[in-house]
Amino acid sequence: MKKYIVFSLSFLALSISTLSAQPSLPTVAPVVNSGDTAWMIVATAFVLLMTIPGLALFYGGLVRRKNVLNVFMQCFILVSVISIEWVICGYSLSFGSSKGFLAPYIGGLDWAFLNNIRLTDLSPYFISHSQIGLDGKATGTIPHIVFIMYQCMFAVITPALIIGAFAERINFKGFFVFSILWSLFVYNPVAHWVWATDGWLLKLGALDFAGGTVVHINAGVAAIVTAIMLGRRRDYKDHAIPPHNITYVVMGAGLLWVGWFGFNAGSGLAADGLAGNALMVTHICAATAAITWVLLDWFIDKRPTVVGISTGAVAGLVAITPAAGFVGIPGALAIGVIVSLVCFCMVAYVKPKLGYDDSLDAFGVHGVGGILGALLTGVFASPLIQSAYSGALYGNYRQLLVQFIAVFATIIYSGIGTYILFKLTDKLIGIRATDKQEAIGLDESQHGETAYNNFD
Repeated sequence: MKKYIVFSLSFLALSISTLSAQPSLPTVAPVVNSGDTAWMIVATAFVLLMTIPGLALFYGGLVRRKNVLNVFMQCFILVSVISIEWVICGYSLSFGSSKGFLAPYIGGLDWAFLNNIRLTDLSPYFISHSQIGLDGKATGTIPHIVFIMYQCMFAVITPALIIGAFAERINFKGFFVFSILWSLFVYNPVAHWVWATDGWLLKLGALDFAGGTVVHINAGVAAIVTAIMLGRRRDYKDHAIPPHNITYVVMGAGLLWVGWFGFNAGSGLAADGLAGNALMVTHICAATAAITWVLLDWFIDKRPTVVGISTGAVAGLVAITPAAGFVGIPGALAIGVIVSLVCFCMVAYVKPKLGYDDSLDAFGVHGVGGILGALLTGVFASPLIQSAYSGALYGNYRQLLVQFIAVFATIIYSGIGTYILFKLTDKLIGIRATDKQEAIGLDESQHGETAYNNFD
C-alpha cells in the first residue's frame, strides 16, 4: 500500500512537471477586424460625399447662377489633385516620422508614393489617432491603406472649405496652384502637429478628435486671409448677395450632415461605443445649433429662413468636430447653442461692420466655429466618455490652456503661411479674376460653360 501511494505521488509530480514544461501558447499577432474595416470604408465614402456633392451643392447654391459651375469645378478638381498629392507625399509628410529637430513639426518621406506600405500592414494608429501617448508601435484593427484613404478625404475637404471665402472672383489657374501649395505647406504640417505620433501639439496634450484644429480653424483662417487679400467682389455692397438656388443649399447641407457621421464617428477608427457616442453628439449638436439659428432668425428678422437653418446646422457640425470623442449630451447641447449665437453675430453684424467680403461665410462659420469647438472641448471634455480626458468643467483647467495654445499656434501658422503662398501665387501667375471675367461670370470666362440654358 505504501509503495502504491509513493508511486502515485511520484506519477502526479511528474505529470505536473511535464505540463509546466510545455511551451507557452504563441502570442496572437494583431489581425484585421472585419467590422472595423467595413465601417471605416463606409466612413471614408461618407467623408468624400461631404465634398462632392455636399459642399459643391451647398456653396454652389449660395453663389449667383453665373458662378455655380465654377464652384462645382473647384470642389471636383480638389478631390482629384489633392488625392494625388496625398499618395505622392502628403500622407508621409502628415503622418510619417522625420528625424532631428523637424520631427515634431513635419513628417519625412519614408512613405512617399506609399512606399514600404503593404496590403497586410495594419494602421499604426488605434482607437483614436487623437489620443495622447501613442508610442507609434501599437497597431489598430484596420488595414493601413484604409486609414490612408480615410485621411485622404480630410486632406481633400480642407482646402475645399476655403472656396467659400473667395467665391465668384478668383482666377481658376491661380486657385489651382494656390490650393496645391497650401495643402503641401500648411495642411500637412498642421495635421502632423495634431495627429502624428510625434507631433508637438499631440505631445502637449491638445485634443482634436476629428479636425476642429486641423481642418476648420486651418481652413477658416486661410479663408479670411484670402478674402481680405483678394478684395471685395466688384458689386459687393456690405450685404450678402442673394443665393441663386436655395434648393441646392438645403441638399448640400443635408449631405454634409450625413457625411459628417463618417467625419466624426469614423475618427475613432473602430465600430464601437466611442463611434456611437461621436455619432450621437454630432447629430444632437447640429440639431441644437440649427434650432438656435432659426430662433435667432425668427426673433430678429421675424421669419425663419431655410438658409439660416442650413447654416446653423453646419455651424453645429463644425463646432462638435474636435469634441465628438470627448463630450456627452450636455456638452453637445451647450456647444450647439453657443456656436450658433456667436456665428450668427459674426455673419449678421461683424462682417458688415468690418466690411470684408467673406463670400459664403467660410471664416464666419468654419473658422469661428472651429475656434469655439476647440476651446469648448477644453471645457466640456468628460471623463465619462474617455476616462483619460477631462476639461475645465471637471477641474482640469490645464486642458483649456492647452487648447488655447493649439488654437493660437494654428491661427498664426495658417495665417502667415496662407499670406506667403497667396503672394507667391499672385506674383507668378496672378490670382484675381479680371473685372470683365467677373462681370461675365466665372462659369463662362473660366470654363466656357453655363449651368442653365434656355432652349426655344
